[in-house]
Amino acid sequence: MLSIGVDWSEDFHLVALGRPGDGVIDVLRVEHRPEAVGRLLTRIARLEPEPDEVRVVIETRHGLLVEALLEAGFVVLPVNPDLIARRRGPARKKDDAEDARIACLLGLDRFASLKPLVPHGDLAEELRSLARDDERAARDQRRLLNRLRMDLVRTFPAALDIAGEDLGSPTMLRLLERWPTAAELGTASRDELIEFARANHHGWPERLAGRVLAAFQQANFVARPALVRAKADGIRLAAAQLLLIGQQRKVWERRMGELLLGAPRRGRDRQPRADELGERFPDGEIYLSFPGLGDRLAARVAGEIGDHPEQFSSPNSLQCYAGKAPVTRRSGKSELVIAHRLACNRHLRDAVQQWAFCSLKDSGWAREFYDAKRAAGKSHNAALRALGNRWLEVLWHCLKNQTLYDESIHVANRNRALNPAA
Repeated sequence: MLSIGVDWSEDFHLVALGRPGDGVIDVLRVEHRPEAVGRLLTRIARLEPEPDEVRVVIETRHGLLVEALLEAGFVVLPVNPDLIARRRGPARKKDDAEDARIACLLGLDRFASLKPLVPHGDLAEELRSLARDDERAARDQRRLLNRLRMDLVRTFPAALDIAGEDLGSPTMLRLLERWPTAAELGTASRDELIEFARANHHGWPERLAGRVLAAFQQANFVARPALVRAKADGIRLAAAQLLLIGQQRKVWERRMGELLLGAPRRGRDRQPRADELGERFPDGEIYLSFPGLGDRLAARVAGEIGDHPEQFSSPNSLQCYAGKAPVTRRSGKSELVIAHRLACNRHLRDAVQQWAFCSLKDSGWAREFYDAKRAAGKSHNAALRALGNRWLEVLWHCLKNQTLYDESIHVANRNRALNPAA
């Protein structure tokens, strides 16, 4: 058996090699280039011909280096950087070579319970990457929309009256992109506004033109000309960025739905035809059968769990991975329950929290469960965490039994569990 500890970085990696009984036998620097990594793999193969006897401890789960190690057949053991930091000694001195040695010794420690990395398949990797990009784009979208709103408050308050609750709609963003100031929009005639609305496929062109003209008839604050000139290009830029983000998110949503179902959705019922079904993410229909999970949210949950749900041996292991299982700490007479678990997959944790909130509208038992937690004094987020914990348990059983979620069956099972004598 050969243990390898890797302290990785963007330009180079420090790699420690070790054997049972001998400890760390060598520490070398490996440049982050294909030929350098190839030489490292060749040297490892000379030291240990059996790839499954090579244990690699590294502080990340992703990256080209991790992919190269997995392709070589090695057992990759990703660890939290805090686990390395706790073993640095009393001084807590940070040293890359020492971190590589500590990681190597972790791989040699037979008492260290490290879980090997289960790689995603191609479809699962694409689904997870798309979902994470979409999640990041959603945060950028909210940030840009808030910035645009603040600029309009300072220079163009009439635009907020025109937009109402639809400031982020494509028509409103294109309107601001064309007329970013009150002076420019005030020169547009009713016919020009109607033509603009029809060109942008607005459902009620006359209504939009009437709202614009009515907004200018009201008294509004007038900003200083210098500030208006300074903010005009910023408003136009923010509107253009929001339009591009919205268009790209629609493309990603269609692709995520295609990966989950095996084909693009067709018709009003959004279901593809049987003859169009092709290669798809395993268990995609199971995820979509749950209330509150649309294409985007189902892709976020499924992408983080991956195409090997059997790696979670119990519902609790999946709940801990998602950060929804509470942690109880007892010492003597004291007992503390930590509801918010930090060591978890944060992407899955946030997705399940949103899933729990979205399920309140479509699931009767979920609404009752949430209301009961709120009546017991739990906060909104604490109640959603508890509900998300329940949803993950149901999801684990559905994935294990390869069955779609059925609300009536689950409610019947809950009633039997709550009233065993009935």
